[in-house]
Amino acid sequence: MSKKTIIIVILVAIVSSIGTIVGLCVALNFDAKTAGNILRLVGAMKFIESQYVQEVEENDLVNGAISGMVRTLDDPHSIYLDTKLYNQLKTETSGSFGGIGVYMGFKDGGVQVLGVIPESPGEKVGLIAGDSILAVNSQPVSEIELGEVAMKIRGKVGTNVELLIHRDGEEDKTYTITRDIIKVKTVAGKMLDEKIGYVRISHFSEDTGKEFKTSVSELENQGMKGMILDLRQNPGGVITSCVEIAQEIVPAGTIVSVIKRDGEKEVYTSHLQQPKFPIVVLLDNNSASASELLSGALQDTKAALIVGKTSYGKGSVQSVIPMFHDDGLKLTIAKYYTPNGRSIDGTGIVPDVEVDLELPLTMTGELAVDSFEDTQLKTAEELLAKQIDAGKILFDSDG
Repeated sequence: MSKKTIIIVILVAIVSSIGTIVGLCVALNFDAKTAGNILRLVGAMKFIESQYVQEVEENDLVNGAISGMVRTLDDPHSIYLDTKLYNQLKTETSGSFGGIGVYMGFKDGGVQVLGVIPESPGEKVGLIAGDSILAVNSQPVSEIELGEVAMKIRGKVGTNVELLIHRDGEEDKTYTITRDIIKVKTVAGKMLDEKIGYVRISHFSEDTGKEFKTSVSELENQGMKGMILDLRQNPGGVITSCVEIAQEIVPAGTIVSVIKRDGEKEVYTSHLQQPKFPIVVLLDNNSASASELLSGALQDTKAALIVGKTSYGKGSVQSVIPMFHDDGLKLTIAKYYTPNGRSIDGTGIVPDVEVDLELPLTMTGELAVDSFEDTQLKTAEELLAKQIDAGKILFDSDG
């Protein structure tokens, strides 16, 4: 086909749709640049439809164009949900789908296990925090939109999913895991001695706030004068539960702000006049999202010391937006900010006292390993004991 013929084909395709395009541009008050880009997009689509070596579906081209737009954002949390993925998301919401009981995060173009729920299918086959997922059902994650990986792992209860796992120091291994409904208690607590209480939050679900209040009340009745709050390997979860807990332990004022691109701000606040007791928070590299918001609020308001390692750094808000063909967009629409205006996205919470963990910590969802094995917990106990003895919420700046 000659260059002249190609140009004619493109012009005919554009002219055939020009009425609709012009009407749309006028109705939406598009400027000349936007109108020109729409014409470019439609022109390319029509040329592919008419001249590509094989017949193509218009819907497939449009889906690909939308997916391409989202990929240019370079945001692993924003994805295009085609009809299959969108319907799967709706079905999961209705409770008909199961999972394997792992929390995942995205870093350096890969997918990492942040935590494993106790007694879940993932734990039963031996998955641990820090594992990297290389493939799902033999499909490399490099060929999958990162935001879709979790949706491919989820599925109908009783069906299997195969994960190729990389673990440092070991050969890559394929795990076959049977999906199940995942239900777990998110808060556990105990007294470490006559004064120090220990509370672990595995993740934030709808009931976590209620579980936290019950656990703290029980520990107070046992004489708790200071609390170690363990948020290690906590991947986050329901923001309202995080706020509910913060209102029990963060001094009056801002807990977290949610700020959109246009500056629109939603602020969650606490009305607690005075914290009841000193707190030390344990964080690690797998503490993410809501766990970072809670620890950030405690750190900024000087209501707690943070011990451990710098957290994961996930501080953005996603919304699912329905579209017109039973599809949708999962799009980052805002960022979280701590009371002092810090964005944790990509940076995380830096601990006040950095402590390495000498032994691997697995997510038990119950209680941490004994303090003589857990260097971070041992440090937290020592710091908290000094605060209790001094009758302070926090140390002075000179330590």
